Amino acid sequence: MNNPVIEIRELHRRYGRLDAVNGLSLTVHAGKCYGFFGRNGAGKTTTIKCLLNLLRPNSGTTSVFGLDPQKHEVAVKSRLAYVPDAVAFYPWMTVRSTLEYLASFRRHWNQDIEADLLKRFQLDPNQKASHLSKGQRTQLALIGAICPEPELLVLDEPTSGLDPIVRREFIETVIGAYQSGDPQHRTVFVSTHLISEFEGLIDEFTIIEQGRELLTMEADAARDRFRKIRARFAQPPVPLDFPGALNVKQNGREVEVLANGNSEPLLEKLKSLSPEELRCESLSLEEIFVVSGLLKPNA
Repeated sequence: MNNPVIEIRELHRRYGRLDAVNGLSLTVHAGKCYGFFGRNGAGKTTTIKCLLNLLRPNSGTTSVFGLDPQKHEVAVKSRLAYVPDAVAFYPWMTVRSTLEYLASFRRHWNQDIEADLLKRFQLDPNQKASHLSKGQRTQLALIGAICPEPELLVLDEPTSGLDPIVRREFIETVIGAYQSGDPQHRTVFVSTHLISEFEGLIDEFTIIEQGRELLTMEADAARDRFRKIRARFAQPPVPLDFPGALNVKQNGREVEVLANGNSEPLLEKLKSLSPEELRCESLSLEEIFVVSGLLKPNA
């Protein structure tokens, strides 16, 4: 019971001469919503496919529920649900028959959740999969992932193609409700570009760049560490030097300083210059992702 839900150690996966994943390690504990962030081509989808035994790594190890997904594939996959970045269904099946087909592989299927999500997404159970839009196919895949109430939900760009209203409702209501149903044992591992919309759910995250870990932190600790300090002066100040600052922008009378765990001395230095206005605020997770490119690997 004490095993991490996901554990990746020194994972390497190459395509020819390209290192798609290069020595990546991370650990996800039960009950967490874990964010997996990176630019396109950073290695997120490759990592997920190695984790689910859809790709074989060149070296390194992966485990899910303490099991090797290569040796115990059925045992692992019976306890999780996966929504890939590209979703496809048998085109001749209807929405209803598709869900019945997915349910046939599961020991448990919550019919009440299915009915609620079909209504929430306004999906016609009699519509054929071939006539669904990209967003509707994503909605159908999400229903199929949530209804078994798995221990682990693996989502790779899960809201791609959804309109903003449905997207926000799904994230806040559906995923939130899924996790709160058994908060100690239900885990979400989500790879997404829409970091701001998952802001309130993410407990911990890893940012990767070129297949390597760039930053791993708990979300609250990251917000405390990375801060934006803004100052406005009566007159444009001389160019200012802030050793240890992550970044400094100076535009006329205004100065913006990004702090990486050293906001207090930077604030004191700015106060000593008698600004008209001085503000300090935590960065959002999306802003942290944007500025992470200024960090050295494993900072």
